[in-house]
Amino acid sequence: MTTYDYPDELLKAQQSLNEVRASLKALVKTLPYSVEPMEAWQRPDGYWLATSPAHPASPGWSEQEQNDVATLRARERDLAAAIVTHAFWNEVAGPERPDARSQLRHALGNGDGEGQEAA
Repeated sequence: MTTYDYPDELLKAQQSLNEVRASLKALVKTLPYSVEPMEAWQRPDGYWLATSPAHPASPGWSEQEQNDVATLRARERDLAAAIVTHAFWNEVAGPERPDARSQLRHALGNGDGEGQEAA
């Protein structure tokens, strides 16, 4: 397997992307399931899901919560774009780029790379 000498700014961008994604995931876990206020509801019978068919009322997200999520998503998008358009990729042969990108995701030793497929 080929190893790559990633530029520091590319590694820093990947580290920032990992951090932003972790922050976004943690934030969303604390928020109500619905962005907009929603009355309690029950899933009709016949669905195969093993989860409870009852869903409580959702107060929705506050304007601040919506802004926080939007800010993190914008930062995630900008970092992902910076990574995939970085000049380093021009130095890697086309057929090797997927492997090189995969190695970058894991180069920082941040676990299994969960949720990083979009970049």
